[in-house]
Amino acid sequence: METLSRNITKGKNNVVVAAKGDDDDLDEVEEIMKRVQKKEHPTIEGNSYCFYNGFWISNNLFKGVISFQKHYVANDDDIVLASCPKSGTTWLKALTFTIINRSHFTLSNTPLLVSNPHDLVPEISLIDLHTIDDYHHKNSPRLFSTHNAYSLLPLSLKNNNSKCKIVYICRNPLDLFVSLWYFSQKFSGGEKIKPHSLDLYFDNFCQGIHAFGPFWNHVLEFWKASQEMSHKILFLKYEDLKKDNVFFVKKLADFLEFPFSLEEEQQGMIEEISKFCSIERMKSFEINKVGKHDSLSIPNSSFFRKGKVGDWRNILTPQMVDNGKKLIQEKFRDSNISFDFE
Repeated sequence: METLSRNITKGKNNVVVAAKGDDDDLDEVEEIMKRVQKKEHPTIEGNSYCFYNGFWISNNLFKGVISFQKHYVANDDDIVLASCPKSGTTWLKALTFTIINRSHFTLSNTPLLVSNPHDLVPEISLIDLHTIDDYHHKNSPRLFSTHNAYSLLPLSLKNNNSKCKIVYICRNPLDLFVSLWYFSQKFSGGEKIKPHSLDLYFDNFCQGIHAFGPFWNHVLEFWKASQEMSHKILFLKYEDLKKDNVFFVKKLADFLEFPFSLEEEQQGMIEEISKFCSIERMKSFEINKVGKHDSLSIPNSSFFRKGKVGDWRNILTPQMVDNGKKLIQEKFRDSNISFDFE
């Protein structure tokens, strides 16, 4: 906490308005990166993964991850959406933004029609903490996302006395892998993108070497925390939302303390929001067809593929499926987390 108090200045409601010692922070990050284990990035030439506190982090995200961990000060009404990359993050962002802002915007004038969900709910490791409030409407709670593992979250966010909310979404690891595989081929870099085989990528994935991996530790950390602090952390499964979207949209709204009124339910608002935020509907918006995500320098269309459950059957070889199932069963054996492979 000494480092935290030395390097930040708090404004109204504990919002971080300035940070001191940025050069010192950069030096510290560079020193950490010198010491950690590294592995060449399988996709982007000249990039690498750094193994930090049990997780693999791309070196171009490392500074942001450390900055978030050290300097973010949670407000009581903050909402943070957490996930391992490609677990349904875009969908969850659209749903959450729409739920908490429905008193400000109707579905006919929502910012989702002209802005990608990742612009409306920024990944906090990619933004400047000095200007954190520039991303939000004055009457809204601060809404962010993160791919940081639970153990890499700032203490103020994990503090049981804080009233801020965390929503975590996980996905069948085989579908997660397939989505990562396709996304990696569209990522920024242009000519720096290296050709890579499905076998090599899957082998790395099973070793836990992927963005913010190993996936099993990422999921288990948030699951365990949600068991201990169910009032603070909502643990969702992508497949459950797919099976009963209306039920879980209502559950999400209740958890965030933006419950639907009886009148809203009778008017079918939950069903309307569910359909509006579907992958199929969002893919049709012009901004997601031709727009571009500035921070990552990739087309918005890269965030939308099939969004289907079980697409791994069409991509993975029988041997990959067998190995993947065995790994998943082994890693989640001591929890009540299960994934349907039928």
